[in-house]
Amino acid sequence: PDVILNIIDGTNLERNLYLTTQLTELGIPVVIAINMMDVVKKNGDKINVEELSKQLGCKVVEISALKGTGITEAAQAAKDTKTVPQHCFSGVVEHALAHIEEAAVHNMPLEQQRWYAIKIFERDEKVLEQLKLDKTVLEHIEKDIKAAEEELDDDAESIITNERYVYIASIIKSCYKKHSKGLT
Repeated sequence: PDVILNIIDGTNLERNLYLTTQLTELGIPVVIAINMMDVVKKNGDKINVEELSKQLGCKVVEISALKGTGITEAAQAAKDTKTVPQHCFSGVVEHALAHIEEAAVHNMPLEQQRWYAIKIFERDEKVLEQLKLDKTVLEHIEKDIKAAEEELDDDAESIITNERYVYIASIIKSCYKKHSKGLT
């Protein structure tokens, strides 16, 4: 695709951002349309759309499918957008990803290398089958993956999952303000 229009539920932002973090790594421009913003505002909550856009590295627009607002703006934003992923994993993971990019995917389009490196780090069977990497390259990469697993005391796939949720929590903290109901 030329661009991805990722429609997420503004009333459940944290859960919806997991897929978003994966989409922004694909190397395809992403526009995020936050739906149900009318409900978010009615609840007294606030989503700082500009900060969310900055944190995710892609355009973010507000929509309300129910009221039909923001749809045209979302479509327009998709026409001329660029995505620059902002998420960095911990040092040991970034080190492994850099080695994977250098050893295995350096000849791919630059914007797709990170996604492939993450998938290889996670030992994604379908991606590994598709890439048909040389055995010596796989052995070299495996050393970096195992080093990260040992240092972080977890398996590679869980490391990526956990670090995505840490990243999402930091985004929520900086972009989302929940209306606090006073105690009576």
